[in-house]
Amino acid sequence: MSQPQRDPTPIQRLSVLPASQRVLERLRSAGTRFHANDNIADYLEDGELEAIEAEVAAKAQEMLRALVIDVDNDHNTRDTGRRLAKMFVRELFAGRYQHAPAITEFPNAERLNELMIVGPLRVRSACSHHLCPIMGRVWVGVLPDADSNLIGLSKYARLIDWIMSRPQIQEEAVSQIANLLEQRLKPDGIAVVMEADHYCMHWRGVKDDESKMINSVMRGRFLADPSLRKEFLSLRHRG
Repeated sequence: MSQPQRDPTPIQRLSVLPASQRVLERLRSAGTRFHANDNIADYLEDGELEAIEAEVAAKAQEMLRALVIDVDNDHNTRDTGRRLAKMFVRELFAGRYQHAPAITEFPNAERLNELMIVGPLRVRSACSHHLCPIMGRVWVGVLPDADSNLIGLSKYARLIDWIMSRPQIQEEAVSQIANLLEQRLKPDGIAVVMEADHYCMHWRGVKDDESKMINSVMRGRFLADPSLRKEFLSLRHRG
């Protein structure tokens, strides 16, 4: 007599799903947001990023076919799907899939409490509306106190690049940068200014290649003290 078929367990059901769906199930089960500019590294298991890259490559190649491009015989686009997948997963959007860079923090032994400005730091991202490039500069103002953590100057660039290596809109990117630095440094005040060119305006749409967007986030003393804010903004203009 044949044994009755048993329904697959949740683990068995997940194991036959594509890697992207397995990660999606974990995110939804945890109630975790996974917007374009969120980091999901905690929900990836060994080998899944490679599998996701392969999924993206196959779908990107199908997108090219839908654009009526002969990817089978056109030597220029035959491998474009794979190149796109590697570019998005490993480079442009790596900040979604990789944990934050290791950053050594050290105490404020000299009890520094004067304004420090870092920048301009070059930043690159992609607009989450059209996936067109965003190219710009960032300035960071830090007002430490005795309990602040301090980091090396190059570490600002590493942390900011981690945030920007995701599909972004500039308004949210500066807030994410301020949140991360405020969490890491615990300063008396933090200020972030970003100035960027948006190729969704330069390359398409109105095709205005002269416009830029500038925005800022002020926290702590920078928000409460107009003279400190003015000092930061005036020194930033010298960069």
